[in-house]
Amino acid sequence: MEIVKIRSITPNPDNPRFIKNEKYKLLLHSVKVSPAFMLMNPIKVDLDNMILGGNMRYKACMELKKKEVPIEVFTREHAEINNKARREEGIEEATYEEQCREFIIKDNISFGEHDWDILGNEWDPIQLQEYGLDGFPFEDIEDIETSEEFSLADGDKEPFQQMTFTLADEQAEQIKNSLTDIKATEEYKYCETMGNDNSNGNALYLMIMQWAEQRR
Repeated sequence: MEIVKIRSITPNPDNPRFIKNEKYKLLLHSVKVSPAFMLMNPIKVDLDNMILGGNMRYKACMELKKKEVPIEVFTREHAEINNKARREEGIEEATYEEQCREFIIKDNISFGEHDWDILGNEWDPIQLQEYGLDGFPFEDIEDIETSEEFSLADGDKEPFQQMTFTLADEQAEQIKNSLTDIKATEEYKYCETMGNDNSNGNALYLMIMQWAEQRR
């Protein structure tokens, strides 16, 4: 990794990836407030300093009038490392230029998936939205009135459903504290889950059942 003058590198005219509107604004904000992340994930370039990975970050840095950016060069030595692995697997070797084109696509591919249950329970949805996380059902947590009708979010399957409520800050804080408290009880360990893996959902169900039992 090295730091270079931003004008010494050039964007890729054939870059197939772009970011629109709000997503680009989030990227701008991220580059502005988290410059150290750029050091950990520098812009990738070829031997001619043309960008292979990070065109949008380059664009953001230009707009923010940054004079220098971190880069990492994909060298012929790197290409030979790949070809050695290809030979070992019986795969046809690729030229340096072919591997540069391959890198452009592979650098933007995500092989993993998010655990939405963990994100929903352990992270602040507003922060996740500010980070630009794709796929999280943010529309379900903003400006939704309490209703007797609840629909399944994309990807959910019966017999499970997500329910969203609008709460005042103090109400939300009280509920969060109550959920934490009840999950620390002995009763929670034996709470009927009906196959539900969502810890907050099970804790809320236990709270409601205990309330209902007291009313009898």
